[in-house]
Amino acid sequence: MNWSKMKQQLEGFLYPALAGRVAYIATSYRYTPEKAGQCYLTVDKKKVFNMKDATTGIRWFQSEQEIKGDSNLNIPVSQDDIEKVRKDMGEKVPEERLVVIAKDRKLQSYAKEMIAAQTALSKADFNTVANTFLTRSIEESLASQDILLNVLALVDRRVGKKRILDMENKMKLKHPIVQYFYKLRRSAL
Repeated sequence: MNWSKMKQQLEGFLYPALAGRVAYIATSYRYTPEKAGQCYLTVDKKKVFNMKDATTGIRWFQSEQEIKGDSNLNIPVSQDDIEKVRKDMGEKVPEERLVVIAKDRKLQSYAKEMIAAQTALSKADFNTVANTFLTRSIEESLASQDILLNVLALVDRRVGKKRILDMENKMKLKHPIVQYFYKLRRSAL
């Protein structure tokens, strides 16, 4: 599918309150085919989502240790997580230590997922992911581990107010760019 048709379809799915604010931009170089074009998203005419641009303001993590050391991350730990650690470690570990271990385990798995998602995104072509989004159900896009699919689904008009409000806890475990678009969508409700 050519870019103009794809852009028209993507913009047709935008949530009405975001229609003038979120834009899909693609650049290409006609006379230099060896140079790949860029695709990025803008919010209020500011570049927000472009993997190769350091000026976006969204933090891209380089390693698992960066994620684990980020003080802004707040990963919720459930009672089930604590019970699993208790079962693995035995009864001799103090309760407060179980919480720390459970949080560390959860943070480690979150870090691995985030790095994997970023790596997949840097290899992916925007057009390929956008085509996938246009052919999948909205539920599949929201449940996906792909960052760009999550972003496209969050700004979609087919995702209702109740579903957006119910996603709050899930969004805490998503990449910062997904969280940014979630907050944008919530502010537009």
